[in-house]
Amino acid sequence: MAIDRLSLVRRHNPTRTSSNPISPLQVGNGHLAFGADITGLQTFVPFSIMSDWGYKSDPLPSEKLSDFTGQTWSTHGRDVKYLMPNEQKELSQWLISNPNRMNLGRIGLYFGEATVSESDLRDCHQELDLWTGSVRSSFEYKGEKVQIQTICDPENDTVSFSIQSTLIEKKKLSIFLDFPYNCGKSKFQAPYVGDWDNPSAHTTKVSESSASNVSLVRDIDGTKYFVTANWNSSGKLVRLKDHRFALELDEGSSVLEVGVTFSESNAKNEWSFQSSLAKAESHWESFWKEGGAIDLSRSKDPRWKELERRFVVGQYAMAINATGKEPPQESGLVNTGWYGKFHTEMVWWHLGYLALLNKWSVLRRPLSVYDKLLPEALKLASSQGYKGARWPKMVDPSGRPSPGEINALLIWQNPHVMLFAELDYRAHPTSETLEKWKKAVFETAEFLEDYAHWNPETQTYDLGSPVHVVSENTDARETYNPSLELQYWRFGLSVAQQWRKRLGIAPNEQWERVLTNLATPHIEDGLYVIWPGIKDMWTKYTWEHPALVGMYGWLPSNDALDINTMKATSKKIWETWHFDECWGWDFGMLAMNAARLGEPEKAIDFLLDPNMPFDDAGLAPGGTQVPFPYLPATGSLLLAVAFMAAGWDDDNGKPSPGFPTGWEVSCEGLHKAI
Repeated sequence: MAIDRLSLVRRHNPTRTSSNPISPLQVGNGHLAFGADITGLQTFVPFSIMSDWGYKSDPLPSEKLSDFTGQTWSTHGRDVKYLMPNEQKELSQWLISNPNRMNLGRIGLYFGEATVSESDLRDCHQELDLWTGSVRSSFEYKGEKVQIQTICDPENDTVSFSIQSTLIEKKKLSIFLDFPYNCGKSKFQAPYVGDWDNPSAHTTKVSESSASNVSLVRDIDGTKYFVTANWNSSGKLVRLKDHRFALELDEGSSVLEVGVTFSESNAKNEWSFQSSLAKAESHWESFWKEGGAIDLSRSKDPRWKELERRFVVGQYAMAINATGKEPPQESGLVNTGWYGKFHTEMVWWHLGYLALLNKWSVLRRPLSVYDKLLPEALKLASSQGYKGARWPKMVDPSGRPSPGEINALLIWQNPHVMLFAELDYRAHPTSETLEKWKKAVFETAEFLEDYAHWNPETQTYDLGSPVHVVSENTDARETYNPSLELQYWRFGLSVAQQWRKRLGIAPNEQWERVLTNLATPHIEDGLYVIWPGIKDMWTKYTWEHPALVGMYGWLPSNDALDINTMKATSKKIWETWHFDECWGWDFGMLAMNAARLGEPEKAIDFLLDPNMPFDDAGLAPGGTQVPFPYLPATGSLLLAVAFMAAGWDDDNGKPSPGFPTGWEVSCEGLHKAI
């Protein structure tokens, strides 16, 4: 029997009776997101309006960008230039923090001269309808009922509101627009983004105005963007102060409909609330009907409801925040982290679940980043004397890498492209798929092969040093042959060779030589360790990302992995790791490891671990490391649940092999993991 997807989704609609000061309910389209407080606007809480295009650059430093030299480190007997901060402090910091992502503005309810706070409202109720992507909010103010519906147009970056109240015709209720300054002064801006106390640093000009719309031009340090507001009644937008405006209506009506469009090109769109609503409803219905679905409601274990809730609401949160024209920053479009730039090592955790859910029409948009970044990846590898494509870690929208020691020396992002390409081919086994990915796959393989260094003493190919491991908590100058990276290198090169075979090309001899002779993950006392020279690992390094479990779970087995040693290592991690110091994608990775090892109860425990709480909006924290929210946590849970339901290559054909006895899993439209 087909899953009733409407019931599946709507039984998890979030509801609220007051604002959450750090976690908005959002509407959006993947390109733009609007965070709402309890009113359905941003009346009392200055949440953000953020986009995948809204970046700006701070004023340039005195030095030319081309003068940046980075640092030169000795690497296997030769000098290699790495993009790391150096004595050019001003230039280094500018390159790290620019361009930075903007909060495009704030839209709230305007009560005229009255000073109103959330505590003045009564009978507040709010519901996010996941099936239609709309927020419905209601409350009473001074005995008058107010009802609001908030939506985002899927075809353009327009946020629309339908507000119903007799307060409108009494001219006691309207809307305001406000705009902050934005700059790269802070690496993190959370929960609120922008500088509201620097009005002279930016401008907001009215370029066009009529009785039913207005166009504004925003200028922040030379970066312009455009804001157009349309409404259904006669009125005018009045400037209250520098960057704050209010809509004053001329005629009495109990319904106010407003649409506010944000754009980088001043594009004009025909607008009506009903048109935007119809498009939003159609878009979200199509989203939920496409690809796979998982229903846990017939399970005997009472935890089914919370896991299913996380899986459903998490999909909505990720669709809003992580499916734009490039992968998201790790806080999505909620607030700003790492100046708003995205990290390529997180692309898998943000997007991998979409492949298992078979939502390729959604996935292709952010995955286009590999085509966009390939020229920069080729340039980066060449600048360091390597063949092929080395994918930069932290990049701006143009593909320019950001300086940083970890940024320069992290390597585990490189084989991601092979993983996505292979999953695409399995879903679409055509010559077109092979042609689409082959350049990125083969150029990455060239780098994987060339980066591996021949060690004449051990007669193996080594990775590093210098290298930063997944957990980023060892000395890069000493570290070599990190275990997870070795296994991922094997996977990537194996995929590349398989693709040559599919294309009718002979195997690459040097790739095969590296595959055959690559060092194996190091074992001490019957357990895998992070890297061969690590001291006191099981007392000093049992925190941060437990990447060892990724060798079998997230990644499949291969000839270099001993399953008994892997089992012992996983058990040791389960017993000794400080899970209160884990965060983000750790718990999804732990769950996949447990599931593949035949420990499904453990997998469920990890997905519902108290150290990885999910709020009602599907957002999870980043532990003590980074501000809320941290999207890789949500993405990893979605990936793990899909993995456990769909299965993997060597699962012996058991239905939903990652779920234990007592769980009845109905699933459809899923694709197996590798």
